[in-house]
Amino acid sequence: MKSTTTVGLEQARANLSALAEQAHAGKTSVITRHGKPYAAIVPLSVAQARHGGASLLDLRGSGKHLWKNSVAKTVGRLRREWD
Repeated sequence: MKSTTTVGLEQARANLSALAEQAHAGKTSVITRHGKPYAAIVPLSVAQARHGGASLLDLRGSGKHLWKNSVAKTVGRLRREWD
């Protein structure tokens, strides 16, 4: 990381596009709420390195057999639970 800035939540909301440009340039911004760290806007390279560059496509097939033999029957059964 090249540098870090701390901004309040309302200031971050008002200046989101500028914070995004700074992140693109390599600068991290920590967003605070009531003086406590709440979130961060980081360069994409930092986020990808932290998460190994994983994407939602990596989850493809992970729910296999979750719905048993029929998605429609399982969803129907789940809906009937709330009647």
